[in-house]
Amino acid sequence: MALVEDNVETTGTSQPSGAGVDTVPCGLGEFLFYFLRLGTIGFGGPIALVGYMQRDLVEHRRWISSQDYVEGLALSQLSPGPLAAQLAIYLGWVRARLIGATLVGLAFVLPSFVMVVALAALYLRFDGLSWMQGAFYGVGAAAIAIIARSAVKLLRMTIRTDPLLWSLFAASALVTALTESEIIAVFVLCGVVALMVKAPPRRLSAARAGALVPWPLWMAAGLSGSASAATIWKIGWYFAEAGAFVFGSGLAIVPFLYGGVVTKFHWLNDRQFLDAVAVAMITPGPVVITVAFIGYLAAGPIGAAAASVGVFLPPFLVVIVLAPYMRRLVKNPQVKAFVNGVTAAATGAIAGATFVLGKRAILDTTTAAICLVTLLLLNYKKIPEPLLILAAGVAGFVIKRSAGL
Repeated sequence: MALVEDNVETTGTSQPSGAGVDTVPCGLGEFLFYFLRLGTIGFGGPIALVGYMQRDLVEHRRWISSQDYVEGLALSQLSPGPLAAQLAIYLGWVRARLIGATLVGLAFVLPSFVMVVALAALYLRFDGLSWMQGAFYGVGAAAIAIIARSAVKLLRMTIRTDPLLWSLFAASALVTALTESEIIAVFVLCGVVALMVKAPPRRLSAARAGALVPWPLWMAAGLSGSASAATIWKIGWYFAEAGAFVFGSGLAIVPFLYGGVVTKFHWLNDRQFLDAVAVAMITPGPVVITVAFIGYLAAGPIGAAAASVGVFLPPFLVVIVLAPYMRRLVKNPQVKAFVNGVTAAATGAIAGATFVLGKRAILDTTTAAICLVTLLLLNYKKIPEPLLILAAGVAGFVIKRSAGL
């Protein structure tokens, strides 16, 4: 994350944190409009999104001080949940405390949520048509290349040459590949191992809601027809677990979701799950908005809303609770060691998931070629990921149509 922090300049702030006088005042409406715009056109994944915030809010507009920005970035790295969304929520807290955090979080997530739900509705309506199947034939292969590259980038950024973290990474990757699911206990165990080895604490401490309001049947209709209230609650709770236990890149949530969505609950099959990941990659905003697509296919618009609220609520609460103690938290060696271990496990899970999902997406020499070409273009031509996903979809459609499939 040094690429973001190294570029910040030291300024004060006129925001509620009261750290100086060098920032420029702005109205809450202006602040919200910025995040609404970023959520609408902000492509490139979490690293790019946090970079845009640093460039626009700290350097250019000076609405946020460099100190507040860096502390928010550190909190987002140390706690579970999507990095970019969490940083946006923290900056909203800096600007207007609880109201600011709530409104900024909604402004940032809402545009991509609307886009993904619209795509999910089209997918549900036209999934049986050959052009849709052909497009996702190529998209799935390209998505595997992007997920694999994400794991490599996370390795370079978080693990580097640390032998302990490499061991935790390998163990998590192996468990994910063999079990075809992400096990929360492995994450916690890796965090504890890193904590005990790198920063052992001096002293160890011992340590259904009511029925939903009735809704129209179409509001809860997914791939398998109308979903029950129990299914809606299950969706919300499951995605809340994902938001509470997933660290690192937005793609770190992919192996966690695969284990539950496909293997455990059977809401989607392998093909549909890969399509959901791909849809998140071609839309702006946080990658974890893929949960809205999954929730829609499982239980219609209500399912999309339940999944989205579930996955974003835990990191929102983390920010609200921990923001006042930020300066002490980021310097705690035990917290840093635990999070490093969990991040290594999350990176390993992405690598393991790449193997598992790759077996479903790389079906023949054509999909293997699409995957390889995507990797080469990502590494050497720096083409934006959404464009590659769209190009792979067009290629898949053309190939399928020429083959008469």
